[in-house]
Amino acid sequence: MSDLFSPLKLRSITLRNRIGTSPMCQYSSKDGFATDWHLVHLGAFATGGAGVVFTEATAVTANGRISPQDLGIYKDEHIAYLRRITDFVRDNGAAVGIQLAHAGRKASTNTPWNGGGIVRPDEGGWTNVVAPSPIQFAENYLNPNELRVEDIAQITHAFRTAASRALEAGFDIVEVHCAHGYLLHEFLSPLSNQRTDRYGGSFENRARLTLEVTAAIRETWPANLPVFVRISATDWADGGWNLEESVQLASLLRDIGVDLIDCSSGGLVPHQKITIGPGYQVPFSRAVREQAKVPTAAVGLITDAAQAQEIVRSGSADIVLLAREMLRNPHWSLLAASTLGAQIEWPKQYERAKLRPIDVERRREKGSSA
Repeated sequence: MSDLFSPLKLRSITLRNRIGTSPMCQYSSKDGFATDWHLVHLGAFATGGAGVVFTEATAVTANGRISPQDLGIYKDEHIAYLRRITDFVRDNGAAVGIQLAHAGRKASTNTPWNGGGIVRPDEGGWTNVVAPSPIQFAENYLNPNELRVEDIAQITHAFRTAASRALEAGFDIVEVHCAHGYLLHEFLSPLSNQRTDRYGGSFENRARLTLEVTAAIRETWPANLPVFVRISATDWADGGWNLEESVQLASLLRDIGVDLIDCSSGGLVPHQKITIGPGYQVPFSRAVREQAKVPTAAVGLITDAAQAQEIVRSGSADIVLLAREMLRNPHWSLLAASTLGAQIEWPKQYERAKLRPIDVERRREKGSSA
């Protein structure tokens, strides 16, 4: 059996393979509500054979959205709309996960196709953008308000409440978003956290909120269901969060019941210097997996079936999460199985298109990414 298409059991959830769809913002919501776009977008990855499908970063508070068009789970009315999605994804063989997030100082921004930048209140934005310290991300972002200790407790409560709603909405997995320069990552990094209280300074203090939030979710989330955490393993900037600290944090998260660390990187500061290439973030996953003794997910320019197979086979990660490649081809998993000679069930509606060995060989000759 192909390593990539072997099942993975995490508590009571068994992924049918080691392929997942990474969270990707769609900017297609109004007041946080999921729409038909989300149903079709996420549902396609399930019919396309992925083992687990994640929602985009889903805000735990209204002012924690990246943009006014972000998905949210900050009120009970969101639940029914999300339930349509979880039912469809699960009915089509994939586990379904939600990424819980707070944008912090990167909130109230415009959609990429409208040029990004600040969204004013009269355009649907807001001014109560918060962060660990009043440090602006960039010139075209709002100056954030520094969170008071009592406000920090409310952030933890918001994540806990969001997890309860996610359970009611039918999700199998909850992932805590501690990456890409959003609020929890902002607390972790000394480049964005200059507090002098118990939430700033030392590693233990900077990691405190992430551990409190994750512990609150682990207490709320059923013991038989997995919890993931996405981290930025490095800030790619001098004086910032680094891989050594990521390994240390991953060990602490493992000890409070986290089942998998999703290893990404960057996003905290605009002056980051990233060396990009195929699988460029896979070494972070391998380091965390080996040193923290916890399952990991690898991300970052994973596009080819053989490449994904080798990542899992070599022990660099337990699963691979694809993003842009899934947008290009939501059925990537089905084609990858054919390429690797793995047996995978196709939707009955698509069986007539199932590849024969000769079709696979022709695709190889043409240089297909699958």
